[in-house]
Amino acid sequence: MAPFEVLYGWKCRSPVHWGDVGERAVLGPDVLLEAEEKVCLAHQRLLTAQSRQQSYADKRRQDIEFVVGDCVFLKVSPMRGVKRFGVRGKLSPRYIGPYEVLECIGAVAYRLALPPQLADVPSVFHISNLHKYIHNPEHAMLYKQPELQEDLSYEEFPVSIIAREVHNLRNREISYVKVW
Repeated sequence: MAPFEVLYGWKCRSPVHWGDVGERAVLGPDVLLEAEEKVCLAHQRLLTAQSRQQSYADKRRQDIEFVVGDCVFLKVSPMRGVKRFGVRGKLSPRYIGPYEVLECIGAVAYRLALPPQLADVPSVFHISNLHKYIHNPEHAMLYKQPELQEDLSYEEFPVSIIAREVHNLRNREISYVKVW
């Protein structure tokens, strides 16, 4: 028994006799001509469907190209539990950077200038993992390296209190303070 017959409960009509419901005797060269016509029709319809899907895909597709000296963001792995580039977790950023393009390797690969913290990560990336950085003067990334002690610990101290809130429960009050 054919898999189609097992699944649907009736025999599959062959492509030769798609127009006929009942059984038909297969005789003469008419059968070959009819089969060729059906195959050509199926091929034509497949090409039509492929071109339609291609036009849908081409609307969103855009050619991206970077030159040496451009700044780009690097896409971080979106898989949960995978720690790449030093960031991990649900609220981790999708892109890190910006990093400078050092070299164009082929049409779709670029070498980036990565910081020393990412020395164990290969510096060549596919273009699908890069996103163009558009310079904005308000986008200032201020990062101050904490002063580490001998045991690689550092001291945290509050700069200012940003917000206060009191949460009332049934028999007590809990005060929340947001500290910078």
